[in-house]
Order: sequence, then structure tokens, then C-alpha cells
Amino acid sequence: MALLTLVWYFTICTLLCQSIVFGQRIVAVGDIHGDYHRMLTILKFSGIVDDDAHWAGGDTIFVQTGDIVDRGDDTIKLYQLIQKLQEEAPLQGGQVVSLLGNHEIMNLSGDWRYVSEHDIQIFGGVEERKKAFAPEGWIGRDLVGKNLTAKVGTSVFVHGGIHPSFAQEGVEGINLKTRQTILDYVESRGRHDPYKVFGGHGPTWYRGYALDDGNICSILDEALDLLEADRMVMGHTVQRDGMIHTRCGGKAVLIDIGISHVYGGHFGALEIIGDELTALYRDGRRRLLVDRGRPKMIHQEL
Repeated sequence: MALLTLVWYFTICTLLCQSIVFGQRIVAVGDIHGDYHRMLTILKFSGIVDDDAHWAGGDTIFVQTGDIVDRGDDTIKLYQLIQKLQEEAPLQGGQVVSLLGNHEIMNLSGDWRYVSEHDIQIFGGVEERKKAFAPEGWIGRDLVGKNLTAKVGTSVFVHGGIHPSFAQEGVEGINLKTRQTILDYVESRGRHDPYKVFGGHGPTWYRGYALDDGNICSILDEALDLLEADRMVMGHTVQRDGMIHTRCGGKAVLIDIGISHVYGGHFGALEIIGDELTALYRDGRRRLLVDRGRPKMIHQEL
């Protein structure tokens, strides 16, 4: 019964929680990978938090597209921050939409290849970190209730990308299949994935819109038509120059700019107001007008 209640709640939330008034401000941040300092700096200059790290964004909708964890050491501080902002934002009419990335799913299912030794020590050791990421732990309990994708206004947000083979399920269908299988996936340590939603072609791993050429924009158009959206905003594939890029006439927006010190320590966020997209950097605002060509990748494996 508890699981059915959870599925019902998040199905309703998927349908209703991201409805916005046209012109309402959306701010999105990509992969953080364990770097609290840079995340906090970005949130401050984007007007999301105040100097004391409390919500200051009013009715802004803040979207984080996954991969908060791994590579860096600030896992505890980052999840504490996100959970606090999730509670504070609604008090001002705002909202935090925090999505699953492939590294969240890896940590839940026991794949710790990219966990730093210092991060484990901060938790108090391996067993304490396992407890925190277990489905009943303070981090794991929050993560197993999150979605893989969200539609906010006319924009779809996702960690990797949504191929038409998944887009045909719609945002609600993708998230429902995620919730139906994530606990079994975690318990099986990544082996039980009947819908392949956590696999290499799934929404947290797919890189086609960021890397492929040829007819990839036609494939993206098909996916957006199925999702009834104008654009797809994605993390996962690092932009070497630390800048937000667009492809396919602005329909693909790539926001993994390498925030973590592991990838250069860049500062930036995406702002969407109505149909206007703006990159927010420490040195100012830059309106996103046209594609900047094929982005350069740093890595492709994870």
C-alpha cells in the first residue's frame, strides 16, 4: 500500500507540480559532481539563495538535472542544501525540481567507482555511506522518489537525453516506469531493468543530441513532438569551454559546463523566461541566440 501511495503521489506531482505561468522564471544547473563551493556561488549570483544559503528566489523554479554526486567530496553538504531548498522554496511560491542523473543511480545500486576516498571518510566510513544511500537512508529515501525527467513550461529537462523510443511514453510514462522499477533495480545492484530506462540508451545516459551529427536534429524533433515540448535541456556531456551551448536551432540546450573542480571549475546556469534563454555567468548575462556549432566533449564513458 505504501508503494502504491508513493506511485500515486509522484504521478500527480509529475502532472501538476511543474505547471507555470508564462514568463515565470526558470533557472537550471547541470552536473555538480561534489563541488559545494561552486554550486553555492552559482546559486547566489543567479538569485536562488541569499548569503546564508537560504532560498531567495521567490517564485522561481530551480531545476537541477542530476549528477550532484561523485568525483568531488561534498556529497553530504550538497544533498543537505538541495533538501533544505526543496522545503524552503514553496514558502515563497517557488519550487526545486531535482532530477536523477546516472551517478545518483550508480550510487544507489552500489556502483561507487567514482566515489572519492575523502567523501567516504566524511560520511564516517563505508558502512555509514551505504546506510545514507540505502532506500530508507536520508539520501536514498529522497533519491528513489525523484524523477528522471520533468517538463517545466515548454521545456523538457533530463540528465542525458530522451530518444524517441522513450519519448513515446511521455514524461509521465518515463517517470512512472522509473518509480515502478527503481527499488528492484537498486536491490538487484543494477541487473533488474525491464524497461531499459536505466540503461545506456535511457534518459540518464543517452548523448545523441549532444554529440551526434547527421540527422540527429530530426530525431530530436521527433522526440520533442512526442513530448509536446519546444526544447530539451540536458546535462551529462561536459562542454570543454565552460559555456552553455545550443544545437538544432536552440532545441537542444547543453548545460553541463564542468562546474566541478574536476572538470575545470566553471560557473554558470541557464535562465528561461518565456521564450528567452539566457546564460548566467559570474561576469554577466549572455542571451542564447543561435547554435555555436558542435560542442567538444571531455569524456564519453560516464
